[in-house]
Amino acid sequence: MSEQISHPNVVLDANKITALRDAFGMLLDIEVVPETGSTNSDLMARLTALQRPVCRLAVHQTAGRGRAGRRWSSEAGSMLMFSIAWPMAKSAHELMGLPLAVGVALAEVLHSLDLPVQLKWPNDILRDGKKLAGILIESATKKDGGTWIVTGIGLNLLVSDSFEASIGRPIAEAPWLARMDRNALTATLLNALARAFDQFEREGFTAFSERWNKLHAYANQEVSIIDQGQTIQTGVALGVDVAGRLVLQTISGQVAIVAGDVSLRPVE
Repeated sequence: MSEQISHPNVVLDANKITALRDAFGMLLDIEVVPETGSTNSDLMARLTALQRPVCRLAVHQTAGRGRAGRRWSSEAGSMLMFSIAWPMAKSAHELMGLPLAVGVALAEVLHSLDLPVQLKWPNDILRDGKKLAGILIESATKKDGGTWIVTGIGLNLLVSDSFEASIGRPIAEAPWLARMDRNALTATLLNALARAFDQFEREGFTAFSERWNKLHAYANQEVSIIDQGQTIQTGVALGVDVAGRLVLQTISGQVAIVAGDVSLRPVE
């Protein structure tokens, strides 16, 4: 497998990323490929053979996936796309808040890089109200107990007008990050994510709930919860609880919404 992959203005080098790992990042092996269908699918297919955590990066994904089987469109070299396979001692039902914890870790890194972002429940990162990054987490039971989780991240860096037009909706980009060394940016994110996985394993979402609520894009705003195109609940978004459920104030009282495949939309 190639250790260095080049694309116009982009060089991903597994050795350079490896050298920039901190004590948590060193728990991850690094793989870089020029193109693949989906880094999540690649790692999900290899879980039974993995011995330790792995991060797989691709300059371009031709069959990227989002939540609920949605297609994740990408433009070669203009996005940072990777997946992490990580073993957890917890069972799958104990991992409900993990996508939100990942969002917190990513958002805090972006803030540290002077890129103000907010979090949209359950798994999007917004800049100026538009989607900048998405998170997809899949899981499989480990043979010796516990759970393998595979976390896919797609972060828009510098997106062309033609690509945005093909998406059919406004999307955010981060030109400041696009000018950074791509390997240093990747290592910074991976170090934070590895630390977040370790903390989640020990403390659960309790360690992240307050941090998530500070970054809540729709705090105290009226929102609708959509399931398969149908509105199933409307209320004021108060924030998330220690389990990662979204708490809404409705006309009937407070309700807690479990993520699943539902989506949140602000009420205009």
